[in-house]
Amino acid sequence: MRSSESGSEPKTPANMPSLRQLEFAFQTTDPPSSILSLRERPTTKSPSEGKLVASSRVVDLELQARKLLRSVGAKRIATELRIEWNSRLKTTAGRADYRQKVISLNPRLIEHPTEIDRTLRHELAHIVAQFREKSRRPISPHGPEWKEACRDLGIADEKRCHTLPFPAQRYAPRFIYRCPNCRHDFARVRKIKRTVACLACCRAHNRGEFDARFRLKL
Repeated sequence: MRSSESGSEPKTPANMPSLRQLEFAFQTTDPPSSILSLRERPTTKSPSEGKLVASSRVVDLELQARKLLRSVGAKRIATELRIEWNSRLKTTAGRADYRQKVISLNPRLIEHPTEIDRTLRHELAHIVAQFREKSRRPISPHGPEWKEACRDLGIADEKRCHTLPFPAQRYAPRFIYRCPNCRHDFARVRKIKRTVACLACCRAHNRGEFDARFRLKL
């Protein structure tokens, strides 16, 4: 914008806010030190209370989880692990992702506070079990490795499924796969998109490694 020759400030049209007004419009009342990282922001709502889940709870759970991991010798994973509340979990209490080093918890656990610690240890057991597998091959989700990790984490009597009153969603299986060796059937709701073999037969005849002889057939 060109200024007048007299050096006075240029006039602003009546229908346009001044630059100073725009400056105030974009200012925030929060000091820079109060801005949280995106993961720490309390963005997940508790279904029953309709309130934001406190980010401090996630921080506390992460500190607890890291302490437990260090106690069982998984120090490297302890520095990488993240915990989050995931509102997309409906019937599942928690979920562990070893590759991403993330444990997701169902926000409905807020309604059952005594179950939060046990669910956390349950999911940590998945992380620990896979961490201990030196060959890095996938292991059975609730197999002997997971059970051993549960014992080490103080939940020796842990079951694979929870008994919390979460709404159940059941779908009829549409696909049946069969092992050509043991003839065991595996029902699936969705079609398997990758090559999968019978775990029991691979363990019995190939030391747990994938064997195409036991590839499941539709």
